[in-house]
Amino acid sequence: MSRPSRPSGTGGHIGRRLVQLYAGLLLYGGSIGLMVESGLGLPPWDVLHQGLARHTGLSIGTASVVAGAVVLLLWVPIRQRPGLGTVSNVVLVGMAMDGTIWLTPTPDALALRIPGLALAVVLNGVATGLYISARFGPGPRDGLMTGLHRVTGRSVRLVRTGIEATVLVSGLLLGGTAGVGTVVYALGIGPLSQLFLRVFAVPAAQPESADGSPSTGTGASHVVARGTVGRDEDAAGGRRRAWWRGGAILRR
Repeated sequence: MSRPSRPSGTGGHIGRRLVQLYAGLLLYGGSIGLMVESGLGLPPWDVLHQGLARHTGLSIGTASVVAGAVVLLLWVPIRQRPGLGTVSNVVLVGMAMDGTIWLTPTPDALALRIPGLALAVVLNGVATGLYISARFGPGPRDGLMTGLHRVTGRSVRLVRTGIEATVLVSGLLLGGTAGVGTVVYALGIGPLSQLFLRVFAVPAAQPESADGSPSTGTGASHVVARGTVGRDEDAAGGRRRAWWRGGAILRR
């Protein structure tokens, strides 16, 4: 009697995915910390975090953690399920942000602040590719977006634009900083994320056949943790594809 096929190389993939997850989250927080130090503007959610920090006396990283936890609570009514990456995101990004701000001297000269901003945006793209490719679940803010997309039937583009416009305006009203860095981030993060998602993609595990050799049939499975990004059914071919390939990129 032949043995059922089983995934081969799963342990190695899990180890690599965990390294990518935590390296990506720490680098993500560090890149936002560098953007804060440049003083040239922040991504929309971090404009809100900065505004909250100025009114509460919290550090911007702590404000990010608190905001992430509140957003995670909003997952309950829309029936989103967090993954390991979701919970880790809430804590680690804010901690890395504060640590980077504390360790990095604030440059006064514009000639230093502009390269610092450019470096931060590139590193943010690298971080995005690392932790999303690990497939341990979306960040709390992107989970809110995908959940609202599912329950409202509105397009991802419309939902994301509405959320980011709301948090940007709220952050500005609270005294957060938007500027050229906000625009550079908005224009650059999509192409950079797409590039580094390819660079850091984790190969799918192949099931092992009864004789111990990797199977090449259609039964090949993908090592994907529960609670990872949603998938859409392709009506034409019956294939599944990660939703970010449709034009949206999971970031936070």
